[in-house]
Amino acid sequence: MTPVIEGWFTTGAEPRLLASRCTRCSNVVFPPVSSAAGAAAFYCRNPACDGQEQDSVELSRRGRVWSYTDAQYQPPAPYQPAGDPFQPFALAAVELPEGLVVLGQVADGYGVSDLKVGTEVELVVETLNVDETGERTIYRWKPIAGQEASA
Repeated sequence: MTPVIEGWFTTGAEPRLLASRCTRCSNVVFPPVSSAAGAAAFYCRNPACDGQEQDSVELSRRGRVWSYTDAQYQPPAPYQPAGDPFQPFALAAVELPEGLVVLGQVADGYGVSDLKVGTEVELVVETLNVDETGERTIYRWKPIAGQEASA
């Protein structure tokens, strides 16, 4: 399994999103600062801080739906891979205990009817597609079992 975007999440039994944390003020940002950009490219996103060094941190696996919507319309090329039929999907903005709101697709088999503001979700890793290099994975948000969404 190869993540679609390297360095944004882990793929183990309990996957985690990876973020950058300023070593000066502890401000956390997702997506993380790319290691390809090098440490010199880091600057703190906190306007009150001029920190230029960062640590990599793992974020909480669970959060609560802050907002959600569905994507019913096929995006134009190059955002929709050629030859792949469009499958509508739900998007959730999830507030994590760290105070960040992270946008992501909702897990396969779930849609807006399974969500409401405040629904608890957990991070999962699923296959986005398979190409010549193998299985390509993406992080998604899966509603925690036992909750019922209301309209």
